[in-house]
Amino acid sequence: MPGVDVAIPCFQQGRFLRQCVESVLSQGIGDLRILIIDNASTDGSAEIARRLATENRNVEVSLHKANLGPHASFNEGVDWARADYFMVLCADDLLGPGSLAAMLAILEENLDATFAYGRDAHWYEGAPQPVVATVGDFAPWCLRDGHDFVFERCRNPEHYIAAGMVLVRTSAQKAAGHYRDTLPHTDDFEMLLRLACLGRVADTQAVVGIKRMHDYNRTKEFLAERTRDLVERQAALESFFAREGSALPDAARLLRLGSRSIAERAYWCAVKDAVHGRFRAAGELFSLAYRLSPRVVLLPPFNYLWRMERSLLQSIR
Repeated sequence: MPGVDVAIPCFQQGRFLRQCVESVLSQGIGDLRILIIDNASTDGSAEIARRLATENRNVEVSLHKANLGPHASFNEGVDWARADYFMVLCADDLLGPGSLAAMLAILEENLDATFAYGRDAHWYEGAPQPVVATVGDFAPWCLRDGHDFVFERCRNPEHYIAAGMVLVRTSAQKAAGHYRDTLPHTDDFEMLLRLACLGRVADTQAVVGIKRMHDYNRTKEFLAERTRDLVERQAALESFFAREGSALPDAARLLRLGSRSIAERAYWCAVKDAVHGRFRAAGELFSLAYRLSPRVVLLPPFNYLWRMERSLLQSIR
């Protein structure tokens, strides 16, 4: 069986770390390595990591003396990886039962695919842990050309994708390189675009992991302010198309498509905020929409409502 390396970045997540590591160890992967990378936590995470390494020969530990930021941990994991497959799994998240083997199997069956991903269940603090079915042979996989993945992400860059439990072919990850610290919120989104340039993509509607939702989520501050979230998504597109994506024959068209979609989202979010009396936020969103695609503000994008996962009009009341 091919090997899997899992890097687990950790900062102040000691209370979650053991359950995260055990969710990986329980996947039944024979050739498995786990690297816990602690970013100078002060909550006892280092002690828990050392204990896990003592208890399990598959677990290694890297302890930073200073907080180097999350990207240093992500990229340390990329440099450390040497197995056939690689994953970055944050210390506050969990893998669902059987998910690693299922993703591994689809990538082994399709050697031209660069990564596999699925859906995640959200576990809100104070609520019971979601019950997740074992991912097995029943999981319906969709294989698509990498360009099609990029197109769909440009068409719907604001739609959520579970980027925190992605299994990547290590050779593709090495070719794609490091996560970019210029993208504090959408680094994983941009990385998937880069990886999609290198081969096909496999995804399933099955739940492959659990994402914890708590006060210290890395992206919470961005999600709390819609304008910031959309600005960061635009930054990811611009970063990608200024570098790896520039080699695509329709790069300019795809970037325009992505910018227009973000502008349309900003427009309808602005309408929603205006209806609810949040005029400052509405003004920022209208400004963003106009900057990205002036015609969106001049001619309301009603077509956007038809392709949304959940219509904004339902909440404008």
